[in-house]
Amino acid sequence: MKNKITKLPSYLIVAAILLPKTVLAIIPPGGGSGGSSLPSGTPITLDVLEYVILRISTFLITVSAVLALIFIVWSGVTYMYAGEDTAKVTSAQNRLKSGIIGAAIVFGVGVIIQTIVSVVTLDFFCTVRIPIIGTCLY
Repeated sequence: MKNKITKLPSYLIVAAILLPKTVLAIIPPGGGSGGSSLPSGTPITLDVLEYVILRISTFLITVSAVLALIFIVWSGVTYMYAGEDTAKVTSAQNRLKSGIIGAAIVFGVGVIIQTIVSVVTLDFFCTVRIPIIGTCLY
């Protein structure tokens, strides 16, 4: 135990020496102040961000909705084939409840994502929209 305590200050000294070097390594060429030290490229605009978020969320919501539908149909088929077995009937009913709750959560998340996207892209605050041009008058 005493050996570990005596090694602690040496670890702190090594960290104090190496930490500023790693921080200084992050400064971009050109000193970080003034000048264009950023690489050239196409900036990400709000339209691109909206497109990416909508495509990913639409895919995930579609997959989740299909899985919820399969789950609900599976519970219905299980319920029909359960007959008089109360254990199977209650299992199918619980599965149906879970499927409906899951579908409601998925569609609720879809509404939340659509709202967040419209707030980020400022479409939520649009009072008058010109649909032909696709612009918004505030």
